[in-house]
Amino acid sequence: MSHKSSPSAPLSSLQRRRLLQSLGALGMAGLPGLAAAQTPPTAKVNTTKLAITDTEVTVGQLHSATGTMAISETGSIQAEQLAIDQINAMGGILGRKIKVIKEDGASDWPTFAEKSKKLLVNDHVACVFGCWTSASRKAVLPIFEKENGLLYYPTFYEGLEQSKNVIYTGQEATQQILWGLDWAKKEKNVGKIFLVGSDYIWPRTSMKIARKHIENFQKGKVVGEEYYPLGNTNFNSLINKIKVAKPDLIFAAVVGGSNVAFYKQLKAAGITGDKQFLLTLSVTEDEMLGIGGENFAGFYSSMKYFQSLDNANNKKFVEAFKAKYGPKSVIGDVTQAAYLGPWLWKAAVEKAGSFDVDKVVAASPGIELKTAPEGYVKVDANHHLWSKTRIGQGQADGTFKVVAESPELIKPDPFPKGYQ
Repeated sequence: MSHKSSPSAPLSSLQRRRLLQSLGALGMAGLPGLAAAQTPPTAKVNTTKLAITDTEVTVGQLHSATGTMAISETGSIQAEQLAIDQINAMGGILGRKIKVIKEDGASDWPTFAEKSKKLLVNDHVACVFGCWTSASRKAVLPIFEKENGLLYYPTFYEGLEQSKNVIYTGQEATQQILWGLDWAKKEKNVGKIFLVGSDYIWPRTSMKIARKHIENFQKGKVVGEEYYPLGNTNFNSLINKIKVAKPDLIFAAVVGGSNVAFYKQLKAAGITGDKQFLLTLSVTEDEMLGIGGENFAGFYSSMKYFQSLDNANNKKFVEAFKAKYGPKSVIGDVTQAAYLGPWLWKAAVEKAGSFDVDKVVAASPGIELKTAPEGYVKVDANHHLWSKTRIGQGQADGTFKVVAESPELIKPDPFPKGYQ
């Protein structure tokens, strides 16, 4: 006769205690044990009427799935979804699975504004992962502040902004631009620099900061400064001006699909990486897919992340990304920064014990993400991340070789003195 308990037999108090202890040990080991199993009541974790049930929390995703910026933003959409899928597989956040409402900003700033209002006012999402260009962020910012929404913004940008309602997971100017220019000065002793960018907020403000750094701090000379509309595909007049100016360095912030024409036309005109020093703020592995490695080889990008980073966190991330989106998929700087968004939100929600925006915002400063593919990040009180800056040299196969790295994490400083 078997002495085993039947499946329906009640657990003794000793058995219950042992089960709880083992589940607790699983939770301590970072596995979805007791901590993930605890589901606090909705009334406790949602006092502001967000779209949260006993089993689900709804978030928004707002990127350009179409238009000229889709070449850059598709990676962000994919990375955020990957993070959300991984979080859901672990049991979700406060016992709730994440549901996503996806909206397409369509590379059009008024559309971004309209869609952000829908997500916050109609859908009552707990937060939004979204935007790429500064123009899109500026278009939605007043709505997030008015409706008290929370935006996780993944793109490197010009700084000069800080909002209670935004967590900036990309780098600001002092981290990306100033460190990159200092590296270029040290590396090649550049004196004459030609500035070129797309014609909207981020490139113009970035180049204003770059000019001040070059002229006031490096004592260099800006020998040209040109801007072209988003989506522009004819750079012949620019190339002629560059040839006349003979700069030591081309410092570029051309974005989106325009990059494809820009680098192909540079190569056709004989301006290649073995002859001309070029450092860009806006070519990641995502853009390289369209540009073609053969057209960018030898040029440099200033970023905090490259897919080729050699660390355990990144190897896991790249493997998971390619498993989900295919072996030929690539990961750029903004894609990785977008991946951080859901994880930082999860950490802040759990620290706050609530999905309420004010509580999540209050809990965010000081949060560390030791599992970040870039290595390690920390949220500053100014809502930007402490991170390293790196220089990658483009390779013919479409990858980047990391040739320089800041020795320490760089403290974010969105309002640097002497640059405004």
